[in-house]
Amino acid sequence: MTSIITGDIIKSREATSQSLWLDTLKTTLSTLSTRTSDYEIYRGDSFQIECSDALNSFKNAVYLKACIKTIKGLDVRLAIGIGDKTYQGKTVSESNGEAFIYSGETLETLKKEKVNLKLKTNSDVINTEFNLYFKLALIAMDNWTVNSAEIMKLSIEHPNMIQSDLAKLIGISQDAVSKRQKRAYLDEILELDDLYRQKINQL
Repeated sequence: MTSIITGDIIKSREATSQSLWLDTLKTTLSTLSTRTSDYEIYRGDSFQIECSDALNSFKNAVYLKACIKTIKGLDVRLAIGIGDKTYQGKTVSESNGEAFIYSGETLETLKKEKVNLKLKTNSDVINTEFNLYFKLALIAMDNWTVNSAEIMKLSIEHPNMIQSDLAKLIGISQDAVSKRQKRAYLDEILELDDLYRQKINQL
């Protein structure tokens, strides 16, 4: 079992500099996987990445969203597909299997449904449950400010750092870090990640 995240950048053409978000996207993808064959950017502002440990797929999606939303005015649509991989190509776009099909098909539906994150597995029960959770989580995530996105990004990158360490890292007070994490709904999103891992582990 593997997981595929397929996504595209929202309002990429309105960005003042394409290199700004493109460099951010490349850095983010290379942070999530050290193997360049695991990810690919195509059609300008679309991308795909394989997360071989499917349990990490929701947190990786949150991290992708946080990184892109550190750029004011931009956002990202993300479709997570979890399933088998039946063919390993030289690149992620050449590989195939359930996870790839689920992810690609789901991304196509996101624009119509006006939803920015969705999951598809072979379990209708898990799909229904988590796509409702994601809609609720997106009430917070779609409205992250640049500061909220930055603190979410750093909190995921440094899970063992306490607030005072994060404060030193970005040059603000510990109280400001605490407020930003609350506004980003960090604790609630991490709780959802815990539940996600439990449920996906049962697939």
